[in-house]
Amino acid sequence: MATLAIGDKAPDFDAKDQNGKAVSLADFKGKNVILYFYPKDDTPGCTAEACSFRDNYQSLVSQGFEVIGVSTDDEKSHKKFETKYSLPFTLIADESKEIVEAYGVWVEKNMYGKKYMGTARKTFLINGDGIIDQIIDKVDTKNSSQQILDVLK
Repeated sequence: MATLAIGDKAPDFDAKDQNGKAVSLADFKGKNVILYFYPKDDTPGCTAEACSFRDNYQSLVSQGFEVIGVSTDDEKSHKKFETKYSLPFTLIADESKEIVEAYGVWVEKNMYGKKYMGTARKTFLINGDGIIDQIIDKVDTKNSSQQILDVLK
């Protein structure tokens, strides 16, 4: 599994979004991308994080960023999540787990003593040349977009 660092080339990917449209990181060449990984659609922490990006979406776009959320949920789940919370950005379905593995966020977790594999909450800021400029390991779900705006200052 990859351990990515600031300055590394961001792994490209090909997947489907919540509308069944093919999406690749290469589609965003020349644009800054906020690529955020989250465990599951429509759960309290993931909803808070997505709504934070929604609420500050215009501020992020005005600073030249595209927002892309990635989880291992399917397209149908993503579409329902997008519709329920009026999310204005792309949600990528990584059912094969290729993207979460390439970014090193498919990890062993432990809940109530039970170990299982799942997606670590992590955000990557990728510049227009496809290079990772920032990595946020400790995501504050309610203030995730503000964390990014603070990093950009």
